[in-house]
Amino acid sequence: MADEQKVIATNRAARHDYFIDDTFEAGLVLWGTEVKALRAGRASIVDGYVHVEGTEAWLENVHIPEYTQGTWNNHAPRRRRKLLLHHAEIDQLLIKTREKGFTIVPLRLYFVKGRAKLEIGIGRGKKHYDKRQTLREQQDNREAERAMSLRRHD
Repeated sequence: MADEQKVIATNRAARHDYFIDDTFEAGLVLWGTEVKALRAGRASIVDGYVHVEGTEAWLENVHIPEYTQGTWNNHAPRRRRKLLLHHAEIDQLLIKTREKGFTIVPLRLYFVKGRAKLEIGIGRGKKHYDKRQTLREQQDNREAERAMSLRRHD
């Protein structure tokens, strides 16, 4: 049986703005009210990014709204959160991001077996003409699929 994933948030703009070279799955250090807000399915990772400080990876600028039934000990919506990765993975991220043009972007936020996970990718920024080329390829594929579908129904 495959691990059932409950996707909370995706960053579709990341695949539009970056060529994703490699992906990693990271755990998150969260507070209780953050987990409850995520279980309600509310989060935004669009503006988020990851950076490495020493031997730790940190998730910045991800918005997890305050839990509505939370009390005075509710969390700050855009606080920085520590990512749980192996040292070898952190070393890989550090080496790659030292190269010009590479960054670490969050791709998906989801639950696996009750634990919050974040899929991060090492991305290389696309130029404007790369984005146009990608859109053109997607349109061509869509038109080809539509033509084949119509042909099958005739």
